[in-house]
Amino acid sequence: MRLFRRVIPHPILTLLLTLTWVLLASSWTLNSLVFGFLLGLVIPFLTQPYWPEQARMKKPHKIAAYILIVLWDIVMANITVARIVLFKPNSRRQPRWVTVPLDLKTPEAITALAGTITMTPGTVSADLSAEGHALLVHCLDAEDPEAVRDEIKQRYERRLMEIFE
Repeated sequence: MRLFRRVIPHPILTLLLTLTWVLLASSWTLNSLVFGFLLGLVIPFLTQPYWPEQARMKKPHKIAAYILIVLWDIVMANITVARIVLFKPNSRRQPRWVTVPLDLKTPEAITALAGTITMTPGTVSADLSAEGHALLVHCLDAEDPEAVRDEIKQRYERRLMEIFE
């Protein structure tokens, strides 16, 4: 196992880099797969000294369900934002800043939450408190900021806590 960790210090990153290369190459050939895998081996190996510690996931098998939920939310948010932009006058929009207190502790989980919020149309993560205890989120249109906060905590943060903590 030690040899495996030495050769492939970050297996998930290796897999993601390989997949990213194959998708960027736009061809599912053996050459692009092998070259992508080589990039997936070399990049994490060369950057390993700059990683203070490897992220640990307690339940990585729950990532697929989380990704599906996020993809569904992105599709639904696109429809909602299109409706707001096309049919709701500016005078009736209620843009809001929402502070989301965080129960997450690991930087990887907080980063995943902030990225999820930013990828979902209509919201953007704007700031993280200095202590990492709260996330500042801007919403395009939010009648009830508390409901937005509660939805973020229940829909995303709770699942990320299961995965990372």
